[in-house]
Amino acid sequence: MKIQIAKNRSLQDMVRHIPFQQVADAVTKACLEAATHLPKDVLDGIKKAMDNETDELGRDFLAQYLKNAKIAEETGLPLCQDTGFAVFFVEMGSMVVIDGGTVSEAITAGTERGYELGFLRKSIVDDPVFKRVNTRTNTPPIIHLTQVPGDRLSVILAPKGGGSENMSSLKMLTPAAGRQGVIDFVVESVIKAGGNPCPPTVVGVGIGGTFEKAAFLAKKALIRPMGEASPDPEYAEMEREILARINASGVGPQGLGGDTTSFAVHIEHFPCHIASLPVAVNLNCHAARHAGFEL
Repeated sequence: MKIQIAKNRSLQDMVRHIPFQQVADAVTKACLEAATHLPKDVLDGIKKAMDNETDELGRDFLAQYLKNAKIAEETGLPLCQDTGFAVFFVEMGSMVVIDGGTVSEAITAGTERGYELGFLRKSIVDDPVFKRVNTRTNTPPIIHLTQVPGDRLSVILAPKGGGSENMSSLKMLTPAAGRQGVIDFVVESVIKAGGNPCPPTVVGVGIGGTFEKAAFLAKKALIRPMGEASPDPEYAEMEREILARINASGVGPQGLGGDTTSFAVHIEHFPCHIASLPVAVNLNCHAARHAGFEL
């Protein structure tokens, strides 16, 4: 009995307690940062595209994106009037406890406060079909929560605008479609989207799993640093081939022609059923906003 009590006390000593308000405050800060600051990888991607763009109008658009980013950073004004649905990717250590509430409650409170303090547009309606009344808080957020070993809490916020989100697509291919079928579907989806998602885009692709898993993977792919290749050589080669075909389409910045329709293609994959080959495509506009923290 004494041994068991000692073990329980030892386990309690290992548990890390994080105050509710500390999480909420960090989320608020992330909301403000994501709305007004483009990450370095995105800025570098725009600059690289400018170096490669041969279309004069396309180069002008890319230059405007950089100017817009500078104004937003200097003034604290949002990069875009659509400050997005707040989408969070959360990894919570198994030894973490949030004191004073759940991690989801803390993220929701922080989101509401961040959108209020930043005077950020609130775009969420409470009912998708009938009343469609604005919640006036930009909540509830979307929270993808994963439990991981350890005592750390990692949070990434990726605000998602309606224009790019509306160009999402998913198809349940047959296994016989194979590699080429996947490539063709992704390329067709991006070209069909045209200028609607405010290209150049980042193309998130989810392959495998189930219907909902593929969509999650496509969204998760968008938070990878822009242009970072898949660690799997075969998927990395697919990313390069898809990107080359997309950029050869001539859709270009804002859909008005040019060499740069997409900055990057990111593929995430997962095991799937022998009878299935799910493929999802999720696009981010040129303002690929994200911010995060670790506690």
